[in-house]
Amino acid sequence: MIGLIQRVTSARVDVAGKTIGAIEQGILVLLGVERNDTEDKAKQLAKRIASYRVFADAYDKMNLDVRDIQGSVLVVSQFTLAADTRKGRRPSFSSAAVPALANELYQVFCQALANEGVPVATGEFAADMQVHLVNDGPVTFTLQV
Repeated sequence: MIGLIQRVTSARVDVAGKTIGAIEQGILVLLGVERNDTEDKAKQLAKRIASYRVFADAYDKMNLDVRDIQGSVLVVSQFTLAADTRKGRRPSFSSAAVPALANELYQVFCQALANEGVPVATGEFAADMQVHLVNDGPVTFTLQV
Protein backbone atom coordinates (compact mmCIF):
# COMPACT_ATOMS: atom_id res chain seq x y z
CA MET A 1 0.00 0.00 0.00
CA ILE A 2 1.33 3.39 -1.02
CA GLY A 3 0.39 6.72 0.48
CA LEU A 4 1.68 9.84 -1.19
CA ILE A 5 1.11 12.51 1.45
CA GLN A 6 1.19 16.25 0.97
CA ARG A 7 1.05 18.82 3.75
CA VAL A 8 -1.62 21.30 2.67
CA THR A 9 -3.15 24.56 3.81
CA SER A 10 -6.29 23.46 1.94
CA ALA A 11 -7.43 20.76 -0.45
CA ARG A 12 -10.60 19.66 -2.15
CA VAL A 13 -11.77 17.06 -4.62
CA ASP A 14 -14.47 17.66 -7.23
CA VAL A 15 -16.50 15.15 -9.23
CA ALA A 16 -18.60 16.37 -12.16
CA GLY A 17 -18.11 19.98 -11.06
CA LYS A 18 -19.28 19.38 -7.48
CA THR A 19 -17.01 19.41 -4.42
CA ILE A 20 -17.39 16.10 -2.60
CA GLY A 21 -14.57 16.39 -0.06
CA ALA A 22 -12.61 19.33 1.32
CA ILE A 23 -10.27 20.17 4.17
CA GLU A 24 -8.41 23.16 5.47
CA GLN A 25 -4.95 22.64 7.05
CA GLY A 26 -3.91 19.01 7.10
CA ILE A 27 -2.76 16.22 4.82
CA LEU A 28 -3.85 15.17 1.36
CA VAL A 29 -3.32 11.41 0.91
CA LEU A 30 -3.22 9.90 -2.56
CA LEU A 31 -3.72 6.20 -1.81
CA GLY A 32 -2.52 3.41 -4.06
CA VAL A 33 -3.63 -0.14 -3.27
CA GLU A 34 -1.60 -3.07 -4.57
CA ARG A 35 -2.86 -6.60 -5.14
CA ASN A 36 -1.04 -8.10 -2.13
CA ASP A 37 -2.29 -5.48 0.32
CA THR A 38 -4.36 -6.45 3.36
CA GLU A 39 -6.58 -4.85 5.99
CA ASP A 40 -3.63 -4.98 8.39
CA LYS A 41 -1.50 -2.97 5.95
CA ALA A 42 -4.30 -0.42 5.52
CA LYS A 43 -4.60 0.02 9.28
CA GLN A 44 -0.82 0.20 9.70
CA LEU A 45 -0.50 2.92 7.05
CA ALA A 46 -3.40 4.89 8.56
CA LYS A 47 -1.79 4.78 11.99
CA ARG A 48 1.54 5.86 10.53
CA ILE A 49 0.03 8.80 8.65
CA ALA A 50 -1.97 9.94 11.69
CA SER A 51 1.23 10.11 13.72
CA TYR A 52 3.64 11.26 10.99
CA ARG A 53 5.26 14.51 12.11
CA VAL A 54 5.23 16.93 9.18
CA PHE A 55 3.97 20.12 10.85
CA ALA A 56 6.24 22.71 12.44
CA ASP A 57 6.44 23.28 16.18
CA ALA A 58 7.29 26.60 17.87
CA TYR A 59 10.95 26.09 16.85
CA ASP A 60 10.06 25.52 13.18
CA LYS A 61 10.94 21.81 13.39
CA MET A 62 8.71 19.07 11.96
CA ASN A 63 7.62 17.71 15.34
CA LEU A 64 3.81 17.84 15.14
CA ASP A 65 1.38 15.40 13.56
CA VAL A 66 -2.00 16.19 12.02
CA ARG A 67 -3.80 15.62 15.33
CA ASP A 68 -1.46 18.00 17.16
CA ILE A 69 -2.48 20.83 14.85
CA GLN A 70 -6.15 19.81 14.87
CA GLY A 71 -5.98 19.25 11.12
CA SER A 72 -7.84 16.92 8.80
CA VAL A 73 -6.99 14.40 6.10
CA LEU A 74 -8.42 14.23 2.58
CA VAL A 75 -8.03 10.72 1.12
CA VAL A 76 -8.17 10.22 -2.65
CA SER A 77 -7.84 6.78 -4.25
CA GLN A 78 -5.19 6.72 -6.96
CA PHE A 79 -4.47 3.38 -8.58
CA THR A 80 -1.75 4.90 -10.77
CA LEU A 81 0.56 4.94 -7.73
CA ALA A 82 0.76 1.16 -8.09
CA ALA A 83 2.11 1.45 -11.63
CA ASP A 84 5.36 -0.19 -12.68
CA THR A 85 7.25 2.49 -14.60
CA ARG A 86 10.69 0.87 -14.68
CA LYS A 87 10.71 0.24 -18.41
CA GLY A 88 8.96 1.14 -21.62
CA ARG A 89 6.89 4.15 -22.53
CA ARG A 90 3.65 3.08 -20.90
CA PRO A 91 2.97 2.18 -17.26
CA SER A 92 1.99 -1.34 -16.30
CA PHE A 93 -0.75 -1.76 -13.70
CA SER A 94 -0.21 -5.47 -13.09
CA SER A 95 0.62 -4.86 -9.41
CA ALA A 96 -2.52 -2.76 -8.74
CA ALA A 97 -5.31 -4.37 -6.75
CA VAL A 98 -8.51 -5.33 -8.55
CA PRO A 99 -11.20 -2.67 -8.02
CA ALA A 100 -13.26 -4.64 -5.47
CA LEU A 101 -10.25 -5.24 -3.21
CA ALA A 102 -8.92 -1.71 -3.71
CA ASN A 103 -12.26 -0.16 -2.73
CA GLU A 104 -12.56 -2.40 0.32
CA LEU A 105 -9.07 -1.48 1.54
CA TYR A 106 -9.63 2.19 0.73
CA GLN A 107 -12.68 2.13 3.03
CA VAL A 108 -10.74 0.25 5.75
CA PHE A 109 -7.95 2.84 5.50
CA CYS A 110 -10.35 5.79 5.85
CA GLN A 111 -12.11 4.19 8.83
CA ALA A 112 -8.76 3.41 10.48
CA LEU A 113 -7.72 7.07 10.13
CA ALA A 114 -11.00 8.15 11.73
CA ASN A 115 -10.38 5.63 14.53
CA GLU A 116 -7.05 7.37 15.15
CA GLY A 117 -8.97 10.57 15.93
CA VAL A 118 -8.38 12.29 12.60
CA PRO A 119 -11.24 14.02 10.77
CA VAL A 120 -11.41 12.43 7.30
CA ALA A 121 -12.84 13.70 4.01
CA THR A 122 -12.74 11.54 0.89
CA GLY A 123 -12.90 11.53 -2.83
CA GLU A 124 -15.08 9.07 -4.74
CA PHE A 125 -13.56 5.69 -5.47
CA ALA A 126 -12.97 5.06 -9.21
CA ALA A 127 -14.47 8.43 -10.23
CA ASP A 128 -12.90 10.96 -12.56
CA MET A 129 -11.80 13.48 -9.93
CA GLN A 130 -10.20 16.89 -10.00
CA VAL A 131 -7.99 17.46 -6.97
CA HIS A 132 -7.22 21.03 -5.93
CA LEU A 133 -4.61 21.71 -3.27
CA VAL A 134 -2.27 24.24 -1.81
CA ASN A 135 0.83 22.25 -0.92
CA ASP A 136 2.37 23.85 2.16
CA GLY A 137 6.13 24.00 1.83
CA PRO A 138 5.99 22.13 -0.49
CA VAL A 139 6.13 19.08 1.74
CA THR A 140 5.51 15.70 0.07
CA PHE A 141 6.43 12.18 1.20
CA THR A 142 5.77 8.66 -0.05
CA LEU A 143 4.98 6.14 2.69
CA GLN A 144 4.72 2.42 1.99
CA VAL A 145 3.83 -0.59 4.11
